[in-house]
Amino acid sequence: MPPHLLILGGTTEARELAAALAAHSAVRVTTSLAGRVTRPAPLTGDTRTGGFGGPEGLSDWLRAHHVDALVDATHPFARQITTNALQAARQANIPALVLRRPAWHPTPDDNWHPVPSLTAAAATLPALGPRVLLTTGRLGLSAFAALEDLHFLVRSVEPPAPPLPPHTELLLTRGPFILPDELHLLRTHRIDVLVTKNSGGAATAPKLTAARQLDLPVVIVERPPLPEDAVTVPDVGGALDWLGALGISGFPGSAA
Repeated sequence: MPPHLLILGGTTEARELAAALAAHSAVRVTTSLAGRVTRPAPLTGDTRTGGFGGPEGLSDWLRAHHVDALVDATHPFARQITTNALQAARQANIPALVLRRPAWHPTPDDNWHPVPSLTAAAATLPALGPRVLLTTGRLGLSAFAALEDLHFLVRSVEPPAPPLPPHTELLLTRGPFILPDELHLLRTHRIDVLVTKNSGGAATAPKLTAARQLDLPVVIVERPPLPEDAVTVPDVGGALDWLGALGISGFPGSAA
């Protein structure tokens, strides 16, 4: 039986890892998606959708499907999923890795306002300007619902969950985005302030460059900390090296 890898996905890195492993026919790859996006990007290999029922349910699934290793490549803000994944891997006695892209960092020319949560971001906005580009995803926008004096342009892959601020315009689109388009968007909508999570990665970074060039403030939600016992790598190459170092036959770099 070939070694079985479970990837907890939903990110660009998860798709790239599954594709990189597809060339190795001796490896069985299953990517699990939470199911929050109804039209996910195409994936290589087997897929499953939906939750596992907490760490115990995931641990049972790992055993039942004879999983040899787990890679958590979920969004940097999916804290509970990461915690559950590491706990389940310990219970199933298999190795686990967290693949987490590096965070963004400000340059001396940036005007960033770091905050710990969406609620804190909402509290910061009234002092920064009346027209807001909100790019924090479709969930949690209720934190901004009471801001009746501000106008929000909400950019999301899918329609956000209510309640929303009373003055909200939706822009449904999927990245990656390029700098000229981001500059055009900010100018056309007369945006005063950008709100984003510190997701990292190249696909949506041009909005930060555009805000810098237009001298706009950026309210940026900081990432939740990773569990202290997490083994982490910043990219797909690091994940492939980790898999190879396991010494499981079929993984790239394996000595077996």
